[in-house]
Amino acid sequence: MKSFTAQIVYRIECDGQHTDQYEEQWRLVFAENEAHALVEARRAGETEESTFVDRHGRTICWRMLAVKDLQPIELINGGLLFSMVREPEAVPAPIWAA
Repeated sequence: MKSFTAQIVYRIECDGQHTDQYEEQWRLVFAENEAHALVEARRAGETEESTFVDRHGRTICWRMLAVKDLQPIELINGGLLFSMVREPEAVPAPIWAA
């Protein structure tokens, strides 16, 4: 079996209406190959879909949108699980600045 990280994205709905909220999860998947890992990632994502009533009486749904990324990983001491490079955005000068 090989190890993969799967990035799964969920859309959050409130009373059947789409919101601008999304959840991103990273999950560990074991599979023989990448094609099987994608099947397992989708299965894991669908299993974690959820519907519940919040404290305001609204029905909230987590709907899986997609497996956004799938990467093989090595499960060894110190092995890399996730890495991200962020580029800072320059803050423009305020309009009142000279």
